[in-house]
Amino acid sequence: MHAHHAAGHLVLNPATGETIATVPATTAAQVDTAVRKAAAAQLRWAALAPAERARLLRRFAAVVDEHTDELARTEVGEAGHTLGNARWEAGNVRDLLDYCAGGVERLSGRQIPVAGGLDITLLEPLGVVAVIAPWNFPMPIAAWGTAPALAAGNAVLLKPAETTPLTALRLAELALEAGLPEHLFQVLPGAGDVTGNALVEHPGVAKIVFTGSTRVGRQIMAKCAAQVKRVTLELGGKSPNVVFADSDLEQAAATAPMAFLDNAGQDCCARTRILVQREVHDRFLELLAPAVEAVVVGDPSDERTQMGPLISAVQLERVRSYVPEGVKGIRG
Repeated sequence: MHAHHAAGHLVLNPATGETIATVPATTAAQVDTAVRKAAAAQLRWAALAPAERARLLRRFAAVVDEHTDELARTEVGEAGHTLGNARWEAGNVRDLLDYCAGGVERLSGRQIPVAGGLDITLLEPLGVVAVIAPWNFPMPIAAWGTAPALAAGNAVLLKPAETTPLTALRLAELALEAGLPEHLFQVLPGAGDVTGNALVEHPGVAKIVFTGSTRVGRQIMAKCAAQVKRVTLELGGKSPNVVFADSDLEQAAATAPMAFLDNAGQDCCARTRILVQREVHDRFLELLAPAVEAVVVGDPSDERTQMGPLISAVQLERVRSYVPEGVKGIRG
């Protein structure tokens, strides 16, 4: 165990570089303890009447709703998201919890006719589900994994990204405030190669939900295969924005910039390439350049800002490395 993993992780404000929190990193031994506590809590949760589980999830949604502004400001601070985007994200967590609460009482099995009678199938929760969330949309992606898993009667262990653990930790507190059973939803901050790995390899974790790079996704899939463990992966992608000659070029050019600059371009469905039909290529470029230049880059806590910072200095250097030397517009 490396000392720096055990000591904790500094959370930085990407807009200013200042330290806003120190979060302890979860060791492999602590993951083991968390899995055991989650397994016990899951049995109690699954034994509740469906209406009771649904009621508690709706209560969780209501408590999140009361704290959307606080959650949004935390997201602005640790992830550099614009305030409007961050408010949408907090609202998305609330909406997902509400939506999944509506599914709790509809998770019915099936009756299948067979020779001489009926075959009855029941849907059973898996047990303990681990959700490994990324830093680009910390709140919604954490909720996309967590809310349905809780609704189906599982316990959830959420490992947020090292750079963005604060909203996840706060959501775990709000879950307790809403009355969810203790240890049912635990947040385990830490490094992917320590905390994440321990969750993937733990025999008490029935399923892994991972959003992140294709490289890490391959490794997780292989490790899950060794235990025949269920896995859901959402990995990197490259999406084109296609502009045909007969389209409304003014509108296409006006809407193109935010298709790849929203969230500072840190989005696995960002339209990072624009494919333009040859005969309108030059005209489209004439319209696109001023539209890109008009995007307001600035302090993410300012309501007028359309694009804030990249998540970290490391990421900034990586993005800068893709731009050829001497191209204007990338300033030091």
